[in-house]
Amino acid sequence: MVVTVKMFKPYHIKADSKKLYIIVSPPYFTVAINEEEYKFIPIKAKEMIINRKTKAIENAEVEFAFQKGTDIIYITMTDFILDPDFIALLDSIAAPFYVNDVNEYDDGENDILIEELERLNKFRLIDKALDERDEKTFYALSELL
Repeated sequence: MVVTVKMFKPYHIKADSKKLYIIVSPPYFTVAINEEEYKFIPIKAKEMIINRKTKAIENAEVEFAFQKGTDIIYITMTDFILDPDFIALLDSIAAPFYVNDVNEYDDGENDILIEELERLNKFRLIDKALDERDEKTFYALSELL
């Protein structure tokens, strides 16, 4: 049995802090099986779950149902995973939702950066108070140093 994804567009995408849920719907998911077109029907599975950090498909064991006339065929997510074109399409849909650790700072580095920015801001405010000859603000800010 040769399975080719003809059309795949998510009906809805939900994301929480750890997982991405790609919900599929009949008009947006069709496959060709031995050159015959089958449409998705939500009998069993209707979503794909992807780990936002590892990018791994977490529900590879689920079965999706496809129908042509009275004929219903079940295809597992594992079968779809074997198709590099489908994986590339799924990845392009999920990519904006992936968690990217590259730009995250270590908590200690973040605290040091914030403290330095606050200190520099106090100096700017003191300079502004001096320029405006605002004695009260100058003394208040000087106590914060």
